[in-house]
Amino acid sequence: MIPLRDTIPSRRTAWITRILLVLNVLAFAVELRQGRRIESFLYQFGVVPAHWTVSSLSDLLDWPQLFLTLVTSQFLHGSFSHLGANMLYLWIFADNVEDRLGHVRFLLLYLVSGIAAAVTQLLLIPRAAVPMIGASGAIAGILGAYVLLFPTARIMTLVPLIFVWKTIEVPAVLFLGFWFLLQWIQGLVTIGQVAATGGVAVWAHIGGFVCGMIGIAWMRPRRRW
Repeated sequence: MIPLRDTIPSRRTAWITRILLVLNVLAFAVELRQGRRIESFLYQFGVVPAHWTVSSLSDLLDWPQLFLTLVTSQFLHGSFSHLGANMLYLWIFADNVEDRLGHVRFLLLYLVSGIAAAVTQLLLIPRAAVPMIGASGAIAGILGAYVLLFPTARIMTLVPLIFVWKTIEVPAVLFLGFWFLLQWIQGLVTIGQVAATGGVAVWAHIGGFVCGMIGIAWMRPRRRW
């Protein structure tokens, strides 16, 4: 299923959402300019779980740089399709969350969800030796916030039906609930795997989604009577 738009209008311009979109596109443009240096670039700014292993006290000296990658990795992507899919979800769901939270709290929720997503993947797949990159963990946090804020919103969705594609409206709670269930099933399959060859960081999606739900319950402004 491919989301096209939702039915909740925003009351004000989602400036932070737009800035994040631009920053992700610019970061991908920087990646494209790396040429043969792209691998070392991703290892430097992506999250590599195996790098967090502490075998001696000297390994702790690398942790300041490793903590920085928890943020920089959120703005890197592996392909045009990876970037496009993430930016589509960000564009559809983030503006309403930003509208409800305000710019500063929205940005805080986005970044913290991305960090929580990476940490979740680190804890469950600690031996992975490839860089973990992408905004999907942070965006998953926005999805978790969205489903609590707007459970009855309608998501215009493109659905494949054998030989044709059909557009239908799906309640947000069903669309995002199905998305989370799919991540959970895929995550259970990956437990205990080394994941040295890469793949989708589904546990990062789960961690980000849960963080977003917790965060919105704490950060959401209370309405006055």
